[in-house]
Amino acid sequence: MIRYLLRKIVYGLAVMLGIVVVVFFLFNILPVDPARMTQGQRADVQSLEAVRKEFGLDKPLPIQFAYYLNDLSPIGVHENTPESQEKYGYVKLFPVSSTHVLALKWPYLRRSYQTHKEVAALLLEVIPNTLILATCAMLMAIVLGILLGVLSAVHQNTWIDRLAVGFSVLGISAPSFFAGIIIAWLFGFVLSRYTGLNMTGSLYSYDPFKGEIITWRNLVLPAVTLGLRPLAIIVQLTRNAMLEVLNQDYIRTARAKGLSRNAIVYRHALPNALNPVITAIANWFASLLAGSFFVEYVFGYNGLGKVTVDALEMSDFPVIIGSILFIAFIFVVINILVDLVYVWIDPRVKLS
Repeated sequence: MIRYLLRKIVYGLAVMLGIVVVVFFLFNILPVDPARMTQGQRADVQSLEAVRKEFGLDKPLPIQFAYYLNDLSPIGVHENTPESQEKYGYVKLFPVSSTHVLALKWPYLRRSYQTHKEVAALLLEVIPNTLILATCAMLMAIVLGILLGVLSAVHQNTWIDRLAVGFSVLGISAPSFFAGIIIAWLFGFVLSRYTGLNMTGSLYSYDPFKGEIITWRNLVLPAVTLGLRPLAIIVQLTRNAMLEVLNQDYIRTARAKGLSRNAIVYRHALPNALNPVITAIANWFASLLAGSFFVEYVFGYNGLGKVTVDALEMSDFPVIIGSILFIAFIFVVINILVDLVYVWIDPRVKLS
């Protein structure tokens, strides 16, 4: 188990390194000057040079990349000064020169070009909102998807089966941004007097008497929109897996022994049909964090996606890169956890 986890962690770090390389050079070769985006088109040369020096943009690109890797690495070489220690919040390991030390720290994502806030602090403000949105969307997709998939398989070739399959095909075919616009217009505008829902709105709103409050109704439409595609996928995967399992010999033996249909379906067939469903659930949960970009923008939901889209409009590269790295990290962690869950669900699966 330990050897397996260590190997998966090494693979995950290699994936993260590849993503850092691609994303860093992709955004830094674009013909955009972050200093001018920060200072405006009428800024003087001295101001632009000062900003470039502050953010390290005056150095060659390979050196910028080396510095960025050093900032991201949990173990890095930094100046042995109070200012540097306050900036990175590191713990000294041992000196490497008279002016630098090898230090242990959290990955440093630098500061936003536009707001000058720490990117990590900026993302931590909105990541909980996106996690709540993705979790609600995924829970809806899991519960309804498995239920509809089981009903479709048990009632194969009936109207229930055709309705479930038709719904799943429709859910897969509709892009999230298009479905979001239709759902927002229909339930947040046309039928708003009956639904009590708004076209746009974030999870938190400001009340003049109560201060900041949670507005749960603003979560409904984005969660439904975001959960449609994984719901459709889970319906089809559950249906196909259940149909295959229900034709196995041990299921026929259970029927011959007189077990009830519910016992056969939910105690024997469903657990053995969940492996592909678990894979889809895990991958889709991570994908929902990326898919939330358009949904959050359509509904004006203040989360990771909306902050990233706003950063794209302003060429705020540290925020963009930080968002991408966070989502990549979630993908890596979830893939490791999925393999562990496989063993728990099905003891026949061995870690190798």
